[in-house]
Amino acid sequence: MAEQSDKTVKHYTLEEIQKHNHSKSTWLILHHKVYDLTTFLEEHPGGEKVLWEQAGGDATENFEDTGHSMDARELFKTFIIGELHPNDRSKTNKPAETLIATIDSNSSWANWVIPVVSALVVALMCHFYTAED
Repeated sequence: MAEQSDKTVKHYTLEEIQKHNHSKSTWLILHHKVYDLTTFLEEHPGGEKVLWEQAGGDATENFEDTGHSMDARELFKTFIIGELHPNDRSKTNKPAETLIATIDSNSSWANWVIPVVSALVVALMCHFYTAED
């Protein structure tokens, strides 16, 4: 029976999905599946804006980072309208990786400043603590 449903799966190109990025038609991609969330916008616990920001693109990483419950995952299955065309699957991860790289490069100073300052504070505390004895 699973083989039958695989044959009837509707495939959408990334170009076609990108056209559905507004309040009257809100589609997004999660794990290569295409979801039409237009009717779910007002019900989304995180608000409509969160979905609009991801509309027309791959929201997999943001969806997983948010840590959705099993109930949310089951509910989302009801909004599946098809799958991303296999030829476009390699194109979806590139914007998310670029965004992460940009964020990381802007905050890279925090990756070393905070540990260095913490180490200095601990060293000073140890110095003052042992100096009193």
